[in-house]
Parts: sequence; structure tokens; C-alpha cells
Amino acid sequence: MTTQEMLSRIDHTDLNPITGEAEVRALAAQLLKYRFASVCVKPCFVALASSLIGDSSRVCTVIGFPWGYHAAETKVFETRLAVEQGAGEIDMVINNGFTRAGDYDAVRREIAQVRAACLGSVLKVIVETCNLRPEDKEALCRIVAEEGCDFIKTSTGFGSAGAQAQDIRLFRSLLPAQVRIKASGGIRTRSDVETMLAAGADRIGMSAALKAFSLET
Repeated sequence: MTTQEMLSRIDHTDLNPITGEAEVRALAAQLLKYRFASVCVKPCFVALASSLIGDSSRVCTVIGFPWGYHAAETKVFETRLAVEQGAGEIDMVINNGFTRAGDYDAVRREIAQVRAACLGSVLKVIVETCNLRPEDKEALCRIVAEEGCDFIKTSTGFGSAGAQAQDIRLFRSLLPAQVRIKASGGIRTRSDVETMLAAGADRIGMSAALKAFSLET
């Protein structure tokens, strides 16, 4: 895979708590220059990113981030607002407490509500693999597929571990072909990107793409 092909699979991300407008403007310029798949920005910067890029399909934001313990109604409101402001891709964090308790029905209901609120925007469901037992991974893949989600995503980058190639391979074996996989968390080098794509990832979330590919800012 060429460098440009890899860049086109990357969600160019900056979710640093102290990121401001200047960094978002730079992120948008870098997307246009290097043709990343999208920019992934904090919800407060969706409108700005959308205005700078002019293509909502290339603006991504996060919902219930990073811990996922927001009320479902809050996630739904966040999602609707983000879509109204120009987000074409929604990365939603599931409720890890529900998952850990084995309450998959509650997880399913929340995902279904957010899916409906996306109004056609792409939905990526962040499952935080470092918190999951084998039975959780199987159940979540089933739910994500049955609820018509577009992607399952490995991690927020705020957990105790990020993307692992073995989880990508497992998810690919459990999911139907139409459900794609986003590897995120701890991906810092070109080699990391190549490993995740080879394992079956379709999209990569990373904040270190410029350094990883020796790109000029």
C-alpha cells in the first residue's frame, strides 16, 4: 500500500483537552493537503472544521467521550447537535459499565438511539477493547452489526491500552463484511498503521500521522 493510500485511511485526530481554534485550523489545512479520510475534532469545533473543509463527510467528532458513562439522552443530544453542525462521522463511546455488568440489552438500546440520531451520518461504535472480556467482544460485534452501525472502533486512546492486532483479526472474523473496523489508540508509527491495516482494519485513528509519515506541517 502506498503512502497516499494509507493516509486516505486515517482519521487525522486532535482530541487534546487543551486544543484550541488554531490547532483545528491547522488540522483542517493538513487534511486538505495530505488527503486524510477525515479530521476528528472535539464536539465544540465541529462547526469550525466543517466550515473550513466544506465537506461534512470528512468531519468526524466524538460522543460520550472518553468514558462513555453519559446518559443515553445526553449522547443522543450530542449526536443531533454534531450532525446539525456538520459532522458526517460520529464516533460514540459505549457505556463500559453496562458492558461489564453483562447488560447487553442496555448497550443495544443506547447504540440504537444514537444510530437513529445520526440521520445518515456514519456511526463508529467505540468499545474500548482493553476493558472487554472475550464474551463482551463477541456480543458487541453482534450488536454493532445488528443495529446497522458502520464501524466498530477499538479504543478512545484514553484507556489502559489501545488497538491490538489480535482484536482487529477477531473482530474481522466476527463481523459481516459491511461492518468496517477502525483501529485507534497507541498507533504512532507507519509500521503500526501497516500492522493494523494488514490485520483487517479499514480506518485508522491517530494524532501522530504527521510524525509517523514525516510530513511537513
